[in-house]
Amino acid sequence: MVGTAEASQEGQMTKIAVSNISISFGGLQALDGVSFGVEEGEIRGIIGPNGAGKTTLLNVISGINKATVGDVLLDGVSIANLKTNKIAARGIGRTFQTTKLFKGMTVLENVMTGVHSQLHANPFTAAFSFPSVIREELQAELQAREVLEFMRMEHFADHEATELSFGQQRLIEIARVLVSKPQVLLLDEPAVGLSVTRVSEVEELLKRIREERGVTIVMIEHVIRLVMGVCDRITVLNSGKKIADGTAEEIIKNPEVERAYLGSKVDVTN
Repeated sequence: MVGTAEASQEGQMTKIAVSNISISFGGLQALDGVSFGVEEGEIRGIIGPNGAGKTTLLNVISGINKATVGDVLLDGVSIANLKTNKIAARGIGRTFQTTKLFKGMTVLENVMTGVHSQLHANPFTAAFSFPSVIREELQAELQAREVLEFMRMEHFADHEATELSFGQQRLIEIARVLVSKPQVLLLDEPAVGLSVTRVSEVEELLKRIREERGVTIVMIEHVIRLVMGVCDRITVLNSGKKIADGTAEEIIKNPEVERAYLGSKVDVTN
C-alpha cells in the first residue's frame, strides 16, 4: 500500500504514519487498531503501563514484527512489508531496552559497527585489504569519531565499551545508531535505570539530536520527567489500544490516562 505524505496544520510533513496497526501473538492481541502520525522533526513519546504494546509498536515500525492489519508509512510510502535491513537503509534507526554492545571492542569500534552495514566491501576484498576497503574503514572511523564528539564522548573512544557505566553504555548505543545517519530514531527506554543527572543529560542530548542533526525521534519511556520535558506530543497505549494523544499538558489532564497509567497525581520529577 502506497500513500501520499500529508502536511500538518502547521505546514510540517508527516514523517511516520502508523495506520490502524493490529497484531496478535498466540491469540493475545498486542496492538489493536493503533493509528497516529509523527511530524518531521518531532520528538514523540510513547507511554503506557507494562504490557501495553509499546515495544511491539516499535518492532512493527522497524520491521521486526509484521502487523496482521494496518500499514506504516515513511514519507508517505509504505514500509510495512520490508525487511528490517531495508527499513534501516531507508533511514530508520533503532535502540533496544537492553544494551547490545560488543564485548572486547572499544567504544570507537562499537560505534563503527553502525557504519559497516552501509559499506560495499565483500568478504573477499576485506580479506585482502584492498585499497577500497582501507578507504571505507578510514571513512567509518572518521564518522564514528565525529558522532562521539557530537555526543561529547570522544575521550572514551579507546575504552572497552562494556567496562563503562550503564548510563555511558546507553549513550554509546545511541551513538552507534546515529553514525548511520538516520532520518528517524526509535528509542526503547533510553533513560531506564539512569540517575536524575543522567536523565537530564539524555534530555539535552535528544534536543540536540533533533535540532542539530534534524532527526525525528519516537521514544518509549517510563521516566515521566523526561517524557514531559522533551516530547512535543505523547501517545498513550493501554492493553494494545491508543487511549490518548496530545501535548504533555493535555496528557496530564486526561482522566483516562490518569486511571490507566499515571495515577491520581503526576510527579514530573521522577
